[in-house]
Amino acid sequence: MKLALIRSAYMSLRAHQVRPGSRFTGFSRRCLPIGITSSRLSLRAASATSSTGTNPKLTGNFGVQSQKGDESDYDNHVRKVVQSTREAIVTLQKRNPAIQPLLAILQAGEDDSMLEINKKMAVKIGLNITQICLVKECSEDDIVEELLKLNDDPKVHGIYLHLPPASITSRVLNTLKPEKDIEGISDLNMGRLIRGDLSKGFVPPLASAVLDLLENHDAPLEGKTVLLVGGEGPLQLAVQCLIERSGMVTLKSHWSSKSLQAQVMQADAVVLLDVGNMYVPPTWIRPGAAIIYCKPALEKDENAFGLSSKSGLESLTAAYRTQNVVRSCSRWLKGQEYRPWHLRSLKLQPLTPVPSDLAISRAQIPKPVDQLAEEIGLLPEELEAYGRSKAKVRLSVLERLQSQPNGKYILVAGITPTPLGEGKSTVTVGLVQALSAHLKLNSFACLRQPSQGPTFGVKGGAAGGGYAQVIPMEEFNLHLTGDIHAITAANNLVAAAIDARMLHEATQSDKALFNRLVPSVNGVRKFSPIQISRLQRLGIRKTDPASLTPEEINAFVRLDLDPSKITWQRVVDTNDRFLRKITIGQASSEKGQIRETGFDIAVASEIMAILALADSLGDMKNRLARMVVGTSRSGQPITAEDLGVSGALAVLMKDAIKPTLMQTLEVRPVHMTEAGFGADIGMEKFFNIKCRASGLRPSVVVLVATVRALKMHGGGPNVSAGAPLPREYTDENLSLVAGGCRSNLRKQIQIAHLFGVPVVVAVNVFKTDTQAEIDLVCQIAKECGASDALPCNHWAQGGRGCSELAQAVKEAASKPSDYQFLYNTEMSIVEKIRTIAQRVYGADDIELSPEAKTKTDYYHQQGYGSLPICMAKTHLSLSHMPDKKGAPTGFVLPIRDVRASIGAGFIYPLVGTMSTMPGLPTRPCFYDIDLDPVTEEITGLF
Repeated sequence: MKLALIRSAYMSLRAHQVRPGSRFTGFSRRCLPIGITSSRLSLRAASATSSTGTNPKLTGNFGVQSQKGDESDYDNHVRKVVQSTREAIVTLQKRNPAIQPLLAILQAGEDDSMLEINKKMAVKIGLNITQICLVKECSEDDIVEELLKLNDDPKVHGIYLHLPPASITSRVLNTLKPEKDIEGISDLNMGRLIRGDLSKGFVPPLASAVLDLLENHDAPLEGKTVLLVGGEGPLQLAVQCLIERSGMVTLKSHWSSKSLQAQVMQADAVVLLDVGNMYVPPTWIRPGAAIIYCKPALEKDENAFGLSSKSGLESLTAAYRTQNVVRSCSRWLKGQEYRPWHLRSLKLQPLTPVPSDLAISRAQIPKPVDQLAEEIGLLPEELEAYGRSKAKVRLSVLERLQSQPNGKYILVAGITPTPLGEGKSTVTVGLVQALSAHLKLNSFACLRQPSQGPTFGVKGGAAGGGYAQVIPMEEFNLHLTGDIHAITAANNLVAAAIDARMLHEATQSDKALFNRLVPSVNGVRKFSPIQISRLQRLGIRKTDPASLTPEEINAFVRLDLDPSKITWQRVVDTNDRFLRKITIGQASSEKGQIRETGFDIAVASEIMAILALADSLGDMKNRLARMVVGTSRSGQPITAEDLGVSGALAVLMKDAIKPTLMQTLEVRPVHMTEAGFGADIGMEKFFNIKCRASGLRPSVVVLVATVRALKMHGGGPNVSAGAPLPREYTDENLSLVAGGCRSNLRKQIQIAHLFGVPVVVAVNVFKTDTQAEIDLVCQIAKECGASDALPCNHWAQGGRGCSELAQAVKEAASKPSDYQFLYNTEMSIVEKIRTIAQRVYGADDIELSPEAKTKTDYYHQQGYGSLPICMAKTHLSLSHMPDKKGAPTGFVLPIRDVRASIGAGFIYPLVGTMSTMPGLPTRPCFYDIDLDPVTEEITGLF
């Protein structure tokens, strides 16, 4: 490739006399040794001599010629186009003041003639122009490479290829994005023009200019004959199409035709395309006929920059070009607006008996995720595909739709969980299928991403089940888009940073630490931005490392973490009980830095909570920086930013914050968030923490219950995973059902009402349930204050089996709610804990251990007292005792410790013997999970 040293700079805008109210227009130029360029036809236009003058050799600028030619005709045409285009820009900028239409001129070489004529037009209209110059001998690959960049640049609304015709190959045309093809030369736009569909395409500016001149000729040309000479290809096709659509008759001829003179003399108007060095003698042109000369010209012409008749056609073409740019910008803006969904459902044909979850998932072919995204109004640039059936959604969609009113916010919660399972995920999927596919309401299902621990432990996956599940369920349950792995990597990077820093501080002097933390690179020593932040928190307002005093150096390099007060633990996404307590640093290379620590399950990491609460990359980065990992020996909190690691954490988490888009069996969109357990655990945290952070207010709570689980809360015997169910759970037992309804179900409904949110009870039906039991649950639920209670058969029937529930949810959500938080965050930490214990759990009071009392006092001193509370309590009971079912009363809730997740933004008390690392049972799920090495099909997942 021949490389050229070509200047690159922004072109300064010449001084203009700017009238009040006119807009400044910017221009830029980028000259590249490789790249893109091209204009299919550049035009030179001016008035020729009259038919009685000398022969007009077609080597200069040409235009319309008639016996009554007026040099101001071009100016009038141009003014009309400019005025209408300027008005269109004003209308655009009323809707979006920040919008500025931009035309990109892509060319080979540094000829500025095309830039100048379009620049003059841009000044008149109020749009921006950028010029990209490639070397004259640029290759097709160079052109395509640069064109792809412009296609993807949202600031560019129109692309003009000012290239030699030979450079505009089929590959180049196929690369050019039709939405930015303001010359209308791509195959798609040419096809739209021929078909008469210009709602998305563009008319070539030259063709528009030619038609304009013909339609405004001195003598009306409707029904008259127009002769097109030369110019085989898109331009001739476009001109012919427009002329015929305007009621004129077209004839075509070639320069080599023997009958050319006779054809010219008979025509009412002549359009000369691809003139070259050919010419038409004036004696051929009949009196009163119009003749328009169009010459492709890439060479510079110093005389082609005015708006006089000499360069009139070129100016008129430039005016129509800018009009197309503004039209493209308008379409782009419209595309940024909220789009009505055009979601096509896939047919669901439930079988009896219901096959396995995996078999059902594989029987339905997922819709390509890019097609799903388009149908729900996402833009192509907002999607990052991870294979064929899942994708990340870029956060830019939030900015695009910020003016769109919020929809209804529905929380699916449940009664207190039992080993029998309630099916909240399944109900969520079934409900969204019913709302969307059957009630035709735009609905998203938001599910939490499955952890590998439960998937290979006892519970299994979390994709739903039966005919109400997320597909492909294998991809959903295994790895997905790697978010939990990102959490694990980020969490453990913090842990590694803690222990490494403690080792280095213990084995190095202040000077040695400072020299390593702030190294001299090429003789220059400077602080990194994160180190300057630490200096500022220490009250040191210096940026020159050489200016620090020994005392300041000591404060800067010494975190002085107290090993006994480090709260940060490592994580792994596996149920591994033997990592609950470990000893690290036993190798001789760690020089005696031995301490006890432990592992948590990955989703218990504070970074998981931050991921669930952050509303932007900036918010996530700030929260990661604020995470407190321990305390110094002087009692000061040490953060991830103090360790210098918070920027790296943001890098690891930058993709995880983006929602993951998948679909259900009936092609309803699904993305991931976090909520779970019973209403006393998941719902309470969701309302008091997540809704407080997001500002969103729930419209209705769907409370999931099963007959079997209610029997257990009503006094039924305990069950074990994998063991046969006692007869109480397979035979009708109305007494046990009533007991569970009047205890646990009633209490969970009351908890929702504490927040002022209406409740609809969803009875997740199993084949062992009798109609009498189902009816009894619905009856008591309504007696206990539920707005409605309905059975759901989504597991066996899909969305159709949940349609009655969907209708009840729609009606409940349409009524005004009186949402309120349970407590004021300005209450003391102890009072907030007591409020939750008494009003939600039903406890008589709380009892803080001495350590918990000391911690609460410390957090108040550090300014953390106004944070909300996230209780860490067993999910198997309303109390702290897992075996106490129903709605226990008369107990005191023991608070053994109180910890702080400052980054996430809450205080979390530890109740009883709560563990953050599950263990594996005697027979975990992984016994049944396998892979066929031939077909690569997975078996055993559920």
